[in-house]
Amino acid sequence: MAKAICVYCGANAGVSPRYAEAARELGRALVARNLSLVYGGGKVGLMGVIADEVLRAGGEVTGVIPTALVEREVGHNGLTRQFIVKDMHERKAMMAQLADGFIAMPGGMGTLEELFEMLTWSQLGIHAKPIGLLNVDGFYDSLAGFIQHASEQGFVRPQHAALMMVESDAEALLQRIA
Repeated sequence: MAKAICVYCGANAGVSPRYAEAARELGRALVARNLSLVYGGGKVGLMGVIADEVLRAGGEVTGVIPTALVEREVGHNGLTRQFIVKDMHERKAMMAQLADGFIAMPGGMGTLEELFEMLTWSQLGIHAKPIGLLNVDGFYDSLAGFIQHASEQGFVRPQHAALMMVESDAEALLQRIA
């Protein structure tokens, strides 16, 4: 049974208020399932929204942030636990170690890089933890389509394409991850 879920998401809020709303929904759903949040440690963007919501709902939040980003991403000071690490490699490794599963919400290049690293590690047998994509308002429709296309073209095996569970609802995604 999962105890901590790592959520990858934007250090920006995006243009639609629906993204922040979905981050709050996911935060509440994590707490309702007695799951703690592991995330990038910032207080800005969707990262800050989900961390604040988990804390507000009485849950535990662990942040992992590199020294160089503490100032730039304005590290969150009110977390249950905050680890300041030397670089992004150490950050991603620690987040992966602390988590029992992974969810990517809307985000940019960093979110995609973290998602694909966890998918690749799963494909290579480095971990066997569930990986989900919270597809808020179709944000990831093109990415999910691309993965299917890559599979149809023989570059991604069907069982590896299936590693990425895609849902538009936080509760449905957590149900699949459980």
